[in-house]
Amino acid sequence: MASSALNQKSNFHARSNSLPSRPHPLVTQIDEHLCRLKSNKSASSSMTRNLSALRDLFELVDNLLQLLVTQKTLAQQCNDMQVNELLNGSLKLLDVCGVAKDALLQAKEDTKQLQSILRRRRGADEGGFTNEAKEYLSSRQKAKKLMNKSLKACKFVFARLENNGEATFSMLREVEAVTFTVFESLFSYISGTKMESKSTNWPLVSKLMSSKRVTCEGEATKANEFEQVDAVLCALIGNKTSKSGKVSSDGAQIELQKLESSSQDLEDGVECLLRLLIKTRVSVLNILSQ
Repeated sequence: MASSALNQKSNFHARSNSLPSRPHPLVTQIDEHLCRLKSNKSASSSMTRNLSALRDLFELVDNLLQLLVTQKTLAQQCNDMQVNELLNGSLKLLDVCGVAKDALLQAKEDTKQLQSILRRRRGADEGGFTNEAKEYLSSRQKAKKLMNKSLKACKFVFARLENNGEATFSMLREVEAVTFTVFESLFSYISGTKMESKSTNWPLVSKLMSSKRVTCEGEATKANEFEQVDAVLCALIGNKTSKSGKVSSDGAQIELQKLESSSQDLEDGVECLLRLLIKTRVSVLNILSQ
């Protein structure tokens, strides 16, 4: 796992004499951002905050890549294997970022459609909403499979970090690995709690409808918007009740509105990050082609 390698103290500026003995302020800032992002590993951390921190990190990296000393050392001291590792990593991150963007866009569009259907059927028998709810949950399962496939396809690329490379190269590889862990958390956030089979699903619904769940460390956390909508729709499909009473279409509308807003915020963050990933990759390619 990349996270195990990332637990090591970031010391890329000490791994080479190619940078001054006193690191450039940008290097220090990047190191600090890396440490903060490593400390926010759980999916319960604010995803919008993590994405914002990641965008700040890439902006610092881009500024560092504009320095002549950085360009010189990266172009002269990285061998072909290191170059391939760096470029392959950036390409995998672009793929993962694209999958995340598509998943969020699909979630936003699906929630809009469900809200529209509920508004048209206000006051009608909620049983008629069953098919649409099932279609939404089926779409969610497809999105989960795509996200899992995307992570598996590139996880080995960030499985470990070598500490014997040139300082700038090692820093860039570390940035890539941290970025991958943030996307892992984002995918976990979007996926929510894995839905159980119909025979065992309602205890899960009851737990989610109480807005609390327990992490593997035993810590109680608030169910996120994706989990809440999954639970509400399952409850409507089964015409079950939560502790607070019968789940109504009005309650579903509220949760869907929250999810739409959250999906939009996350999508905006991922879109901005995608542009920065492309910019960083282009900068590195330009430097290496000199």
